[in-house]
Amino acid sequence: MKRYWPVGVLPLLLLLWWGLDKRDSAPEVHFVTVRQSKIESTISTNGKVEPAQWAAARAETAGVVSAVSVSRGQNVVAGETLVTLDTSAAQSDLAAALAKEQEAQTDATTLAQGGKASQIANLNNSLESARAAVEVAQRNYNSLRHLAEEQAATKLQVQDAKDALDRAKRQVSALEDQRRTLVTSSDKTVAQARLKDAQAAVALAQHRIGLGAIKSPIAGTVYQFDLRVGAYLQPGDLVALIGDLNRVKVTVYVDEPDLGRISLGLPVTITWDARPGQKWHGQVDKLPTEVIALGTRTVGEVSTVVDNPQHDLLPGVSVNALITSKVVNDALSIPKGALRTLNGTEGVYKLSGNVLTWTPVKAGISDVNNVQVVSGLKSGEKIADRVIEPSDAEITNGMHVKASFD
Repeated sequence: MKRYWPVGVLPLLLLLWWGLDKRDSAPEVHFVTVRQSKIESTISTNGKVEPAQWAAARAETAGVVSAVSVSRGQNVVAGETLVTLDTSAAQSDLAAALAKEQEAQTDATTLAQGGKASQIANLNNSLESARAAVEVAQRNYNSLRHLAEEQAATKLQVQDAKDALDRAKRQVSALEDQRRTLVTSSDKTVAQARLKDAQAAVALAQHRIGLGAIKSPIAGTVYQFDLRVGAYLQPGDLVALIGDLNRVKVTVYVDEPDLGRISLGLPVTITWDARPGQKWHGQVDKLPTEVIALGTRTVGEVSTVVDNPQHDLLPGVSVNALITSKVVNDALSIPKGALRTLNGTEGVYKLSGNVLTWTPVKAGISDVNNVQVVSGLKSGEKIADRVIEPSDAEITNGMHVKASFD
């Protein structure tokens, strides 16, 4: 019986050796603990800055710049003069127009009063003399009639006296008609028309002089301006761009796959490489209405409004944008690398003793490093993160592993 003992022990020793060898050959896998943390789902992209409200100041008349009153970056109020054009020609036109207006006004006033004073005075003197002549002729006629009744004067003398009286009366009537027709209604109409033409010429010259002062259409900051004295402007030429830089619009370029995560009011954080460490904050103001090609990307232009109280963000610069689409403050989270796909199902390899167990999970939002687990895991459980040794080992369900933790 004793001589068979080594033969029976040998299989047991081989089985023990195989188990120890199997344990020693198990891959070393790093595990992490399922924990609760804050996860922010963000979209990182780029954008361009422009004023939220802006207006262009343009020349309305041709001319040479004679004075510059502002500089780039200066704050201005609505109606403040930016540049002044040479208006010498318009000033000359105004002086001539004012002279014509004065002349027309004098003529119109004279006609309204009945004519020139000298003409009126001459007519009045003539009328006075003619009326006096009528009185004399009337007395002479009356006297001769009386004498004729007494046979002291002839009928011829009486008739001559009557003819003289009629002539004197006709002279008075003629002078009265002349005074009445000295100024006609048509004369007054023509004079008023000349006066209005002269006044219009004055207004036009004054308007041209006013156009020489090019003013800011709105209150804000002059952010585009490079004119110098002596520059020549044509009507419509751009003089300056003025904008309200207290709040700026940042047009953010969001890739097409991420557009479904964008909604109005989402918070936006802006950074600019030229000012490292500084951040500006705003929110989504307008959603895109179409997608466009931007280099090799297909993007939607998302409009955001960003506070810029120090005017540090300058119009036209390119910036970085981070849109926060969703935040879960107490999310059950795991590293993104721990989430795997097996047969089309998302899940993780959970540690049970020293064996891997495939566990399907439902994922939620994610940030750069972590992903939310909506169901399938509990806080504190250990899941496989990465293989340490050998680095090319494939982990599978039911595999024995050597667990490693931080």
